[in-house]
Amino acid sequence: MNSQVISLYKKRRSQYALGKQLPISQEDTTQLIKHAMREAPSAFNAQSSRALILFGDHSQKFWELTKEELRKIVPAEGFAATEAKLNSFAAGAGTVLYFVDTDVVKGLQEQFALYADNFPVWAEQSNGMAQFAVWTALADAGVGASLQHYNPLVDEMVRKHWGVSGNWQLRAQMPFGSNEAAPGEKTFMEDEARFKVFG
Repeated sequence: MNSQVISLYKKRRSQYALGKQLPISQEDTTQLIKHAMREAPSAFNAQSSRALILFGDHSQKFWELTKEELRKIVPAEGFAATEAKLNSFAAGAGTVLYFVDTDVVKGLQEQFALYADNFPVWAEQSNGMAQFAVWTALADAGVGASLQHYNPLVDEMVRKHWGVSGNWQLRAQMPFGSNEAAPGEKTFMEDEARFKVFG
């Protein structure tokens, strides 16, 4: 099957060898992230996804502070591997921090009580789609990225350092930058174990 959309999806890979020389400007990168998130769907058009976009020193500071948080809980003999991984993220040009606005979720729960239990789930789904939309858009622009999850360990640090509102719940972190190496091979499970088709 020849599909331009699927071709874009194939470009989206986890890139751990990041550099600081983006193939597009910082302004264009920012606009790309904003537009991709705007176009991501959300249940009831809630638009509950939020983002903190960090470039340069701010991105490096995030990973330095994350390193300090992890140093408190990772055994000293195993910290070298953790530090190397975090340094690879800090080597990039920037980081997107993804959040869910819990005030939006609570407001919908109050407005549509029948679906109250579903709104937190739908907000997570929407956030995942926003992450995928941004990741795919960055890949199409020649920008490498990966998705990390150091929340909730770093939540309080992020709130203090960047003045993030308490109703923004951190869900994921996406370091991005220039592609400094080819990504590894991606493997797939057998279709028979994953899909059932009738009709």
